[in-house]
Order: sequence, then structure tokens, then C-alpha cells
Amino acid sequence: MRILVWVVVAPFAAWAAIRVSGFEPDWPWVPLVAFTPYAAVVAGAGLLLAALSRRRAAALVALAATVALGGAVAPRGIADGGPVADGPALRVLAANLMYGLADAADLEALVTRLRPDVLMLQELTPDALERLGPRLRRALPYAVTSPKRGAGGSAVYARHPLTAGPLLELGGFRQAGAVLTAPGGTRVEVVSVHPCAPRRYGRQPCWKAGLEALPRAGGPLRVLAGDFNATLDHLGMRDLLASGYRDAADVTGHGLAATWPQSRLPGVAIDHVLADARMGVREFGVHGLKGTDHRPVFAVLTLPRARP
Repeated sequence: MRILVWVVVAPFAAWAAIRVSGFEPDWPWVPLVAFTPYAAVVAGAGLLLAALSRRRAAALVALAATVALGGAVAPRGIADGGPVADGPALRVLAANLMYGLADAADLEALVTRLRPDVLMLQELTPDALERLGPRLRRALPYAVTSPKRGAGGSAVYARHPLTAGPLLELGGFRQAGAVLTAPGGTRVEVVSVHPCAPRRYGRQPCWKAGLEALPRAGGPLRVLAGDFNATLDHLGMRDLLASGYRDAADVTGHGLAATWPQSRLPGVAIDHVLADARMGVREFGVHGLKGTDHRPVFAVLTLPRARP
């Protein structure tokens, strides 16, 4: 029984130690750490097993692991409010199209229902742009598009005027940027986020560079939204947040809502809306979209009022 208890407890104690250490090993840890919310639950089960078997040392180790992992994960399920900006609302929708295969009519219906001011698309192919563009421009007449075959294309569509911004491209993945002029004159930089995925050995440098290339908070108001291929347990995401962004799902208590894969469990939250900390976050939701493996994410933000 003693060996069984340690077999259950030890792996999640190691998981907790790495997660709180500030060190991020290479593959397979990078994809594995995305499942930290599940690890926290299993660590709690290990604590219960150690307590019931009266293995004091194992119980203390399991308790430390459970507290560490639970402390990292639990706040995502609790709304924390934050600043309330007094300017206009900015409705943000982001969707990964899965090689451009997402259903055009379903995406149009989602746009009609949610009425986003800005839509960020990932995995936009030339064929998808031809198929989706006319439908989207009915509600979102302004666009900055950078399609590409495969998974590397992206775009920004908006209800209000857009000016093209820098295009970030690393490892064949394009992250389109633009400056949106909101009602009242407030300007907001927006980026359709999609670094390459760290799904196999050797992809970590590309993935890490894609996250590091994203602009840090500060200066102009900015929103980053899309498929980050990272959860709040990855150092790259934690660094972005520390620079002055807030994750809309985390702020509203929906930080544990899985966004990928759409059709099976266990799922993880790798699609996000990050808002400048000077913005308010009023609403967040995860939605369905036919033809893709990602669930679109939607947030209602409030902007600081433009000052004379």
C-alpha cells in the first residue's frame, strides 16, 4: 500500500514543484502543463488516499502539491471584477477556422448573434477568405487579412475603421495586427494571435518565439485575442499577463472553460482574449462553431473614455 500511495502522490508533487518554480522544461512538459487543472484534482485524490492509508509523509507531500496546484487553478473560477472603464464597449470575438474548414453560415450566424465590433480569425486560408469574406463584410466592413494555405493565415475584421498594423510571422504562422478607431475616437491596437503549436519535440522554440513576439502591455491600448496555443499555466502567458494584460475568462470566473478540442475531453483553455489592464471586462463566453476543433471565445470589454 505504501508503494501505491507514493506512485499516486509523487508525480503530482513533481508537477506542482515545476509549475511553481518559474522554470519551464521542454517537450513533453510544455503540452502536458496545459492539463494542470486536471492534475490539481488528481493531486487532491492522492491526498485523500494518503490520509486514509495513514501515510503521514505522503499525506504532507500530497497536501503541499494540492495547495500549490489548487492555488494556481482555483482563482480562474472566481470572478474578480477589476477596474470599470467609463468609455464605450468593445465586443471581441476570436475563432480558429481549422485550416479554413469552419462552416461559413455558422460563423456568419455567430457574428449576427454576438454582434462583435472586432473579429480575429486564425487558420484563414485563401479559399476560406474567398468563401467567408463577402459574408463577414456585411456586418464587419473593415478588414486586414493575411491568408495562407494550411494553418498559418489570420485576419482582423471590424465594424469600425481599421488601419493595418505590423504582421508578425514566425515559423510560417502569421499574426495579423491592426489599429481600430472606436466610437468617440479611442484607438485600440488589436492582434489576431496564433503562434505555432508545441505539439511535438522541436516545436518549442517556434512556439516560444511566437508568444515572445507579441507586444507587451503599456503605451497604446491593446487587445490580443485568438489561439495562443497556451494556457494560463504556461510561462509565456504568465509573462504577457504580468506586463499589464488581463485574461477576460479569468476576470469573469470562466477561466476553466475549455476551448480545445471542441468535440472531446479532456479539453484545455488555449484560446483567450487578453485586454489591457486599463480596460474593463464585462462579459466572457465560449461558443460552438461547426467545422472546427476550436470553440470561439467572445468578450465584452469597456474602453477608457477618450480625453481631450
